[in-house]
This record gives sequence, C-alpha cells and structure tokens, in this order.
Amino acid sequence: MLRQRLLPVLAAWAMLAVTAVAAPPYKALIVTGQNAHDWKGTTPVLWTLLTETNLFTVDVATSPPKGADMSGFKPNFADYAVVVSNYSGDDWSEETKTALVEYVKNGGGLVIYHFALSAFPKWEEYNRMQGLGGWGKRDKKDGPYLRWRDGKIVRDDIDGPTGSHGPMQPFKIDVREPNHPITKGLPPVFAHVPDELYGWLRGPGENLTVLATAFAPKELGGAGEHEPILFTITYGKGRVFQNALGHTAKELKSVAFIATFQRGVEWAATGNVTQEVPEDFPGPDQASVRE
Repeated sequence: MLRQRLLPVLAAWAMLAVTAVAAPPYKALIVTGQNAHDWKGTTPVLWTLLTETNLFTVDVATSPPKGADMSGFKPNFADYAVVVSNYSGDDWSEETKTALVEYVKNGGGLVIYHFALSAFPKWEEYNRMQGLGGWGKRDKKDGPYLRWRDGKIVRDDIDGPTGSHGPMQPFKIDVREPNHPITKGLPPVFAHVPDELYGWLRGPGENLTVLATAFAPKELGGAGEHEPILFTITYGKGRVFQNALGHTAKELKSVAFIATFQRGVEWAATGNVTQEVPEDFPGPDQASVRE
C-alpha cells in the first residue's frame, strides 16, 4: 500500500526534475568577430541576455580577424532558429553568403544589432534582408531614407549622408506599431540611456515595418527627423529584426534595450513573443538600468 502511494509522488518528482533540467526550446547563434565597435565587450552581454530568457541555447561563431582568410568561416545557420549579427567586417565567402540568404528565405530568423547594420554595403541581398543600413559608402542608389512624418512612414529619396549620429545623448523612443508582438504592451513613449542615436539610414526598405522611432535634433548632430530605431523586415519566409540601440556593454544595461532585444529575438525565431513586459521597463520620463 505504501509503495502504491509513493509511486505517484515519485513520478511527480521525476517529472519536475526533467522539467527543471530541460533544455531551452530554441537555439540561437551570435555571429561576431569583426566590428568597429567593441564586439568583445558586447557579445558576452548579448549571450547572457538571451540565455536568461530560458528560451535559447546560445552559440557564438567568431570570424577570423580582419584581413585574414575568410574561406573557412562557415557557420551552419540551418541548425538555429535565429541568428544574431554583431558583425561588421570583411566580406564572407560566396558559399557563406548564399547559406545565410537561403536560411532566411526559408524561414530562419535574423536579428541585426546596432552597428551590424553597417555590414556588407555591396551585398545586394543582405541589404534587402536588413532593409536599412548605414555607412560603407552607401548612397542614394542604395535606396531612400525612411522618415516618420505626419503619422506615417515616408520614403525620402534625396541625396545626403548614409549613417550618422551625434554625441552620446539620452533620448525618448516613440512606439509606432503598438500591436506588433515585439512592442505590444510597451508604453507609447519610453526613455533610453545616453547612446548613439543612429540616423540617415537608407536602403531598399522593402516589406519593412517601423516599430519605433526616436527624434534626432539638429543641434545634436541629427537630421531633425524621427529616425527608425526598431524595425522588422519580411524576407521570403524569414523574419528580420533590427535594433539600433546599444553602443557598448554599458548601454546594454538599459532596460529599453534589454526588453526590446529579448522580445525581438524571440519574435524573429518564432513569430511570437511570450515574454511579459518587465516591471522595470521605463516610462517616458526616466530611463531604467539593470546593474
């Protein structure tokens, strides 16, 4: 009789033990190794932010150093639900480029973090995947600027620089698509820590949805425009998310970055967001930081 009573209890404990050690449901790959920004400082933080969601097992693919032979750099993108790019450096081999294009076209997720939007200015398909980019001698032929004006996104096909920012500055972020899974539940306006406020981004902008913008004032080196900061692109069956926040590991402590990054990676991997908006997410008046 005692044994009969213990069996269900033991079974329940066994199920709890299995649940406790179960692997996260998705695999993520961070691609890094070359970047004009501090990729050695930011990559471990990105790894930690994804790991702590309990949604991802995270691997890192580190490229050879700048100027080295890139022919052997062949991450197996197909093994992952989502690829996070913290890379802006030498061109990849045609084989690796093709592998990424096919991966995203066939439903893989891609997240482009901060200065990775400057990568591969001459790679046409990459520029379609990322929608908007900066630097790398991009110009009007690469596509228009996207501006938020009078309640809508406007394609601005004028000459001008591509990729710019003023001094580190605090700024507010305006949600433009409150019903998208990434931004659903966020305050309409929220504050971010002093950071690089990217502007003058241009590109094909195909199948692109601007989720949030930030105003870049002219007196601080901006265009006097509401610049896209968070946006998504549909590329084939794949989902692409760009998050332009987060200059260094210090700025990655901003809850505005943490939550939008974590939610954006989950959306790129699955098409959905299950994470709750954190209680410490900032409102419009003061940024929130996790030490």
